[in-house]
Amino acid sequence: MQRLSTLIHKLIALRNERQIEVTLLAVCPNSVAVLEAAVVAARRSNAPMLFAATLNQVDRDGGYTGWTQRAFVAVLAEYARKYNWDGPLYPCLDHGGQWLKDMHAIKRLDLEATTGEVKASLTAALEAGYKLLHIDPTVDKTLPPGATLSIDLVVDRTVELIVHAESERARLGLPPVDYEVGTEEVHGGLVDYANFERFLTRLRAELAARGLLHAWPCFIVAKVGTDLHTTFFDPQTAARLYATVAPLGSLIKGHYTDWVENPADYPASGMGGANVGPEFTAEEYRALADLCAKERALCHARAGVAPSDFMAALEQAVVDSGRWQKWLQPDESGCDFADLSPDRRDWLAQTGARYVWTAPAVVEARARLYDNLRPAMPDPHGYVVERVAAAIDRYLTAFNLFDSLTLLG
Repeated sequence: MQRLSTLIHKLIALRNERQIEVTLLAVCPNSVAVLEAAVVAARRSNAPMLFAATLNQVDRDGGYTGWTQRAFVAVLAEYARKYNWDGPLYPCLDHGGQWLKDMHAIKRLDLEATTGEVKASLTAALEAGYKLLHIDPTVDKTLPPGATLSIDLVVDRTVELIVHAESERARLGLPPVDYEVGTEEVHGGLVDYANFERFLTRLRAELAARGLLHAWPCFIVAKVGTDLHTTFFDPQTAARLYATVAPLGSLIKGHYTDWVENPADYPASGMGGANVGPEFTAEEYRALADLCAKERALCHARAGVAPSDFMAALEQAVVDSGRWQKWLQPDESGCDFADLSPDRRDWLAQTGARYVWTAPAVVEARARLYDNLRPAMPDPHGYVVERVAAAIDRYLTAFNLFDSLTLLG
């Protein structure tokens, strides 16, 4: 499997020399079904696939998926074998930085402690065989509310983490790994174009001073219009950023690509990659809701079949997790979950589902749902996987990734 940086250089050359425009897709592996669906979609589209795993999802403690870094890579390999796919599947770290793992913020770790935890997770990612590390030290919980890190400090902390990763890679005798830097978040101060250029200039100088230009990032994350609450991608901004980073051998990567209104504009404007996560969780949620509707019909038709009550178990697990509270609107502050409208409860359950797919009560209810359906529907899990794979196909098509391995090798 070729390095991602090699793939990026090919994308730049194809665009410049043959006007062929391709954007890579990074799927956030927030569940078994999503991971499996991404392998299915990659195989039938003959396309490379990236898997952007946050430390909340996959980490030394198992994250909310239950996977350590090594387990995640092993499960990915299992699905590749299951579907007889030997094409490139890239396990990647997403948002590797201080306080970006929820537990670090909840425990109020100080800078030294959270930096130590991140460094240990970088080492675990390298040992597991990750191909890309997103270095993102753009949060500082020690700052006053509303304050942002200086660009110089963001660069210093970025370099510190890259130096650690490169030192560990050498110690472990591992092959080269690629990097992604930056963030689309305002708290990093990289939204302003002048700050963006300053970040790149100083980062390059600091890496060069340490003899680490071989670790120059192949992806630079930047604000391209989309965020948690907006779905329109700004192709003009993306094209300007492409012109800045492509001569350096890098491409722009966008986060928050979920439900984007104009995905075909990504390759047209030179975007190198895009992350999608919550959208695929929502598709898994809707597929399971549809299976529950089928189960209700089956229970009416067949005597003695007790309903699984899966959706109720899932909602209760989301409530018990407490994570739904971080998405409350200002006018909902202090409300109990039961006080919210049915539409809001459904949205919060759908959005929070990724955190609780592995909760024991949810796993048990899902197993009962599948068991109930099998007499009339032999493969309920396959139905869910196919629904998610179809959602992934939308991006593969829009990003010109169908049969892209014929070009990219």
